[in-house]
Amino acid sequence: MPSLFRRKRLMAVLIGFIVLVALIGFSIRDRDSLTTPEKFFKDTVGWMQSIIHKPVSLVDNSVDNIQNMFEVYEQNQVLKARLSEYKGVIKDNQRLKNDNAELRKTMGKTESLSDYSPIQATVIARSSDRWFEQMTINRGEEHGVAKDMAVLTSEGMVGKIKSAGAFHSTVQLLSGFDRSNKISSWVVRKDKNEAFGLIEGYDGESGRLLLKGIKLDKELKKGDTVISSGLGGVFPSNLRIGTVEEVVNDQFGLTKTAYVKPFADLFNINHVIVVDRSVQTVENEDQKEDGDS
Repeated sequence: MPSLFRRKRLMAVLIGFIVLVALIGFSIRDRDSLTTPEKFFKDTVGWMQSIIHKPVSLVDNSVDNIQNMFEVYEQNQVLKARLSEYKGVIKDNQRLKNDNAELRKTMGKTESLSDYSPIQATVIARSSDRWFEQMTINRGEEHGVAKDMAVLTSEGMVGKIKSAGAFHSTVQLLSGFDRSNKISSWVVRKDKNEAFGLIEGYDGESGRLLLKGIKLDKELKKGDTVISSGLGGVFPSNLRIGTVEEVVNDQFGLTKTAYVKPFADLFNINHVIVVDRSVQTVENEDQKEDGDS
């Protein structure tokens, strides 16, 4: 009895195996169409794959997009940093070029002022509350600087030494001049003799110097050049001051006043030249003695 049961089970397994092989062979052979169960199974698997693929693809694309965003952000930060560095280099280069050009002009002006024993200096401080009146330079008595010496840039005169320390000095700018600070001046006129006047102040509203005491019979024109005369005994002669822009009669009608635009920019000064008049004075005295002898 048991042997009969085992034979039946063996026969069932063998028949099942034959049927499985037949089904496999039937499914893998080339056919033009699928059976209904195969179609149902294939569609079900396809739908499941579609359902699973969409969220997975969405998550995958989102992760890629986020990674790309971070990469773009990092690249943008790097580019911004490099752009800032590049702008800084351009600004530094421009400042160096401007500084170099100003130094070259100052050196050229120094050579043309060799008769006046020029002393080159750099502006190291300028008070915000007295910006239009004073500044400090890095030269003092140890360098030959003394009170009342003229101070100029490559463009023209900017002021005088107000006080001198051992290694630093305070410069009083032309824009800080008043009636107690006068510059004896000539107005150079084309095809005419020079007209005399005194720089006696500064008009803050128009940013021009006031040249007063001009005789009524002296005709001045816009653009006439104003230079130092050297007659006051303080400043050397022929230092460029500015150009005439406007001429008016004074309040009493006895003399004329000219508004003079300075050659030099009084508000943007970095390098200056301090002019020592003593050399010129000694040479003039020597020439006078030679003439007397």
